[in-house]
Amino acid sequence: MPRIALFAGSFDPMTNGHLDVVRASASMVDRLVLAVGIHPGKVPLFAAEERIAMLEEVCAPVARAAGCEIAFLTFADLVITAAQRAGATILIRGVRDGTDFDYEMQMAGMNAVMAPEVQTIFLPASPIVRPITATLVRQIAGMGGDVSAFVPAQVAARLKQKFAK
Repeated sequence: MPRIALFAGSFDPMTNGHLDVVRASASMVDRLVLAVGIHPGKVPLFAAEERIAMLEEVCAPVARAAGCEIAFLTFADLVITAAQRAGATILIRGVRDGTDFDYEMQMAGMNAVMAPEVQTIFLPASPIVRPITATLVRQIAGMGGDVSAFVPAQVAARLKQKFAK
C-alpha cells in the first residue's frame, strides 16, 4: 500500500519553511499531496491558481528528486476531509516552536477522533527557517523589503511583481 501524505496550508506565499517541510516529507512518502486552503472570509494576496503554480514550480522538482509523486489540490472544508478525499493516511504538519506544537497537538487530537485512520506527523522546522512566516514575508515584500532569504527565487520574483502594481 503506498504511503500517501497531505500537507495543507494557505501557502500565501510559499516560503522556504514550506519547502523545508516538502523536502523532508518527500523523502518519507510515496505520494505527497499539497493542499491549498481556500477560506471565504480571507482575501489572499495570491489567487489559489497562482499559489498552486508556485508550489508546482518549486516543489515538483524536489519531489521528483526524492522519488516521490506529487499532486496539488485546493480545499475549502476540513483538512481531515481533504486528506480522506485524497486517499491520504498521513497528515504532515510543520512546527516552528512550542506555540505551533501546542496548536498542532490540539488539531491532531481532534483529527484523530474524526478520522482515526489518518495519522499526523510533526516535522520540526530547520533552524534557519524557524522564524519565517508567510504573514511576515507579505509584510516585508509589501513595504519594499528584500524577501529573497525567506522564499524561493521564483516566489520572490512573483512578490516583486505583485507589489510593483
